[in-house]
Amino acid sequence: MSMKRHRLIATLARPALLAWLAGSVLAAESVPGGRQAGGESPGPSPGASRPEAFWSFQSPRVQHAPAVLQRTWPRVRLDHFVLARLESEGLDPSPEAGRASLLRRVSYDLTGLPPEPAALEAFLADRRTDAYERAVESLLSSPRFGERLASVWLPLVRYAEDQAHQVGDDTTMAYPNAHRYREWVIDAFNRDLPYDRFLRLQLAADRLGAPAEDLPALGFLGLGPKYYNRGQLEVQADEWEDRVDTVTRTVLGLTVACARCHDHKFDPVPMRDYYALAGVFASTRLVNKTPSGTVIDGKVKAEQMPADALHIVEDASPQDLPVFLRGNVARKGPVAERSFLGVLSSPAAARFTDGSGRRELADRLASPDNPLTARVLVNRLWAVCFGKPLVPTPSDFGHSGMPPTHGPLLDDLAARFMADGWSVKALIREFVLSATYRQDSAHRPGPAGIDPSNRWLWRMDRRRLTVEQWRDSVLQLAGGLAWDRGRSAELGDPANRRRTVHARISRLKMDDLLLQFDYPDANVHAEKRSVTTTATQKLYLLNHPFVLHQASAFAARLRAAEPRSETARVRLAYQAAAGREPEPDELSWAMEFLARPAASAMGRWEQLAQVLLVSNELMYVD
Repeated sequence: MSMKRHRLIATLARPALLAWLAGSVLAAESVPGGRQAGGESPGPSPGASRPEAFWSFQSPRVQHAPAVLQRTWPRVRLDHFVLARLESEGLDPSPEAGRASLLRRVSYDLTGLPPEPAALEAFLADRRTDAYERAVESLLSSPRFGERLASVWLPLVRYAEDQAHQVGDDTTMAYPNAHRYREWVIDAFNRDLPYDRFLRLQLAADRLGAPAEDLPALGFLGLGPKYYNRGQLEVQADEWEDRVDTVTRTVLGLTVACARCHDHKFDPVPMRDYYALAGVFASTRLVNKTPSGTVIDGKVKAEQMPADALHIVEDASPQDLPVFLRGNVARKGPVAERSFLGVLSSPAAARFTDGSGRRELADRLASPDNPLTARVLVNRLWAVCFGKPLVPTPSDFGHSGMPPTHGPLLDDLAARFMADGWSVKALIREFVLSATYRQDSAHRPGPAGIDPSNRWLWRMDRRRLTVEQWRDSVLQLAGGLAWDRGRSAELGDPANRRRTVHARISRLKMDDLLLQFDYPDANVHAEKRSVTTTATQKLYLLNHPFVLHQASAFAARLRAAEPRSETARVRLAYQAAAGREPEPDELSWAMEFLARPAASAMGRWEQLAQVLLVSNELMYVD
């Protein structure tokens, strides 16, 4: 098309475009929520006239396992769905991964740590047919399992311990005991607390008559950001938006906060529904409170806060908010009674009347009749084990998100997850016992030409460790990983040898290590992590005192374990860091390198140890 013709079309289209925009603005301002007097309007959202027709708004149901040609390949139910899709695309699954690679993979996925050399050796020597299943059960029952899943959950709920606007030594708006919420999450995953109960307690433990040990769960809402000058209505409205956005994206996979200023442009979520939810959070207050019920009034610095005080949410005077036209708190429209999203409710759904409505909201979110909650969690846990989710947009199951690659499989998993009591461990067990999970990660020219992105799961994706997994692995290899819990510690403290999940997370200034290696911004819900490769990452690995110290400690541990044989020491180093024996040329290279005089302040063994600690083979899982 010529440039002249392109400009002509744009000019002719402009009046219609301007008229449409003007009409949209007038409609949004005069009729909040798209509701006409005397009836409902179709609204601007695609499929809004029949929202239940959209895939994610239909209740998931157990599916018939499809027939497959390679009948001996499936190990568990989900494999039938994956294999049927592969066969329909003309693809074959990959061979099973080697035993060492498989144990290393499942150890990282379930605990965030590599297997110790002794555990790997014992597994390789175990010729029982259920050796792998036994290893999986051991990992699921390990206290390290809860720490691993907590590192997945905490960025979703934007866990942090201070405020982005904190100035100087004013810590009155910090959360010194935030770690008690983190510890509660870890323990909940370890005891396999059913996910529906897990959600209910985080929203309304105090309204459910939960015991005192479950009150830290209220940190989900209580540890959210507090904005500057929060006595102003417009600032309070920003805080309510944060709560609506965090809860709905984390639990429902819907961007409900997009309806704060206008009806959602893509999903059937009118402004009225947004303010119906915002009213729940407007009817609460944040307090510092001990388990015995004592409230710590006034501004108290973090260092003066009682050790058992929790920063949690509790009910205030219930209030229904008006719709703020165009999001402007000075322009009030009709009142939106507190209630749940219309698209997920029956026409006769009642408004919330129990205090703030948190308990009723929790019940609606965790209901088996809710079509989204189980799907969203299954999708997130699938990504933990397989490297990428079935729905590529894990916090947007709406019209602007992407559809699932394996829709029937997702529905089947979600329906069975609820029927089996919402057990996270049972779901993950099925994932890691599957033939799909056990595939090798090697590329094959044929399938790679048909499905280069591995959309249909013909192999396992190779994945880079998170910053928590890498740092914890380095400490474990160096023999210095500590299992202490409790109050958060600074990662920059050389004495801090605890798992990275116990690090202090700041909204004001992220720790340099976390920032460089893609830990999410703690100010907002983070649906997934970026994976970057930068020069500063490499400089950190080459020069930072933490890396150099751990390399020296790793070398010392190897010397102590194999004091007489350099060759045996090299083999042990590779087994610990890479989960395998060194290749003959690697062994030859290492022995030649160690025989040379030291060329720097570091000895040859310390240098070799550093190479292994920062190698791609340690930083990636096959």
